[in-house]
Amino acid sequence: MLFFRSEEHLDRWLAERSAERGAVLSLADTWRLAKAWYPDRRTSAWRPRTTDQSQAVLDGLGFDRSFWSLR
Repeated sequence: MLFFRSEEHLDRWLAERSAERGAVLSLADTWRLAKAWYPDRRTSAWRPRTTDQSQAVLDGLGFDRSFWSLR
């Protein structure tokens, strides 16, 4: 994961490296993902999710499956 201060900064970084643009999340969306992905990770009740459960988290956040597909 890389952080950029603006869309323009990201565009310059991509152009300098002839790289393709992937998914771009705002800081707010990154925080929503973190809260949904790790809500109970530090508790003794935590168990790893299945792939289907993890995909459900991404889908529940409305992330585009063309990039955010776990299969």
